[in-house]
Amino acid sequence: MTTTLYPSFGLLLVDDEPIFLHSLSLTLERSCGITHVHRCEDSRDVMAVLAQENIGLVTLDLTMPHLSGEALLSQIVEEHPEVGVIVISGLNQVETAVNCIKLGAFDYFVKTDEQDRLIDGIRRAIELQELRHENQALRRRVLCDRLEQPEAFASIVTGDKGMRSAFKYLESVSVSRQPILISGESGVGKELIARAAHHLSGRKGPLVCVNVAGLDDNVFADTLFGHQRGAFTGADCARAGMIEQAAEGTLFLDEIGDLSPASQVKLLRLLQEGEYYPLGSDRPKRMRARILVATHQDLAQKQAAGEFRKDLYYRLRTHQVHIPPLRQRRGDIVLLLDHFLAEAAAELGKHKPTIPRELPVLLANFAFPGNVRELRAMVFDAMSVHRSRMLSMEVFKRAIDQNQTGLSHEPVQGQSVFVADEPLPALHDVADLLVEEAMRRAEGNQSIASRLLGVSQPALSKRLKKLSTGD
Repeated sequence: MTTTLYPSFGLLLVDDEPIFLHSLSLTLERSCGITHVHRCEDSRDVMAVLAQENIGLVTLDLTMPHLSGEALLSQIVEEHPEVGVIVISGLNQVETAVNCIKLGAFDYFVKTDEQDRLIDGIRRAIELQELRHENQALRRRVLCDRLEQPEAFASIVTGDKGMRSAFKYLESVSVSRQPILISGESGVGKELIARAAHHLSGRKGPLVCVNVAGLDDNVFADTLFGHQRGAFTGADCARAGMIEQAAEGTLFLDEIGDLSPASQVKLLRLLQEGEYYPLGSDRPKRMRARILVATHQDLAQKQAAGEFRKDLYYRLRTHQVHIPPLRQRRGDIVLLLDHFLAEAAAELGKHKPTIPRELPVLLANFAFPGNVRELRAMVFDAMSVHRSRMLSMEVFKRAIDQNQTGLSHEPVQGQSVFVADEPLPALHDVADLLVEEAMRRAEGNQSIASRLLGVSQPALSKRLKKLSTGD
């Protein structure tokens, strides 16, 4: 299997000491999983490498023969301002460090006694460069208003502008190694978004999905990290965890809001350190998968209530995509209805029926608490009993009537429908306005309008006659 290089851009290590270059390369790979590394021992070759390779970050030794690090720093900043530079010196000289920062260096480290700080600095610089690249890509996509990889979203049926914005954002952050938090109500299609993000990442490994809801701490650890033989009673053989199964690919953790406090600590350490211990083992393994998480809960609210760790919350929401509920993208209802009818007809071996003109109007006025999943269930139920050329509306009406939330009534919170300091309208005037609005939403269909108002159709018909005569 081809290894996915990290980061997406190259890291160029420049030093005239081959032993130091080799040691730093190994340390970066083992401690941070950084594998996209180029090495250069001759400072005179650096500009040629930058011209030929996709380099995003350079570590630069300050004291080198032929061309000094300080002179090279000035050249890089002038000719390649998009490339970050970290200066490494054998001496701790404050004046030199200050001068390098003024010239445009990202940071300055001492080679001999700051190995851990150097590694952390490189990791931090990579993350900042990734965010910079993502912001640039997002600006380009917003300006051109087109998707570069529309095939990644082929399985998501939508014409909604909000969904399209989410797609463009996903394209921008696709190459990042940072987690993506996918939020949205149950049934909106969060797993489809995760599959699109995996496709966009171009990672060679598989997408591995795990629903963590209801997993206690031990089961969570065993599921993700795996175990060694004899780690616990019944562990007769070693088993690879989901992280290892998703190597070079993507690990998708669904319902992350239900994770126990103890499991939250384990996930936080995994994200921070990039390594984990299989149960029963004292040897860490590097994580080679990207993490995606999803939840239907409000993590910000759970964090404020002390039910979700603040540090984990901010780690997970580095990149966040919110999928709007179906009631906020009603234009998708007709598209989804047609799509699911074709899917159900093919699965059940029936001809695709004609859609009654009133059906899209009826569905457009329903709240759909179960979102796309609920609409799909309605369509398949209707198709299972379908016999004639025209699709019956009875299954849809029955499902709507049985739903306790009923039809959508979404008052605007904190906003009065009345004008302050103005006289209140008479009760019959308000009733007339309600009737007119219901008829507008129902596109003139009295049966649907009566359902919206919660009255019988004869009662509505009687009210409409009074309106027309002016009584």
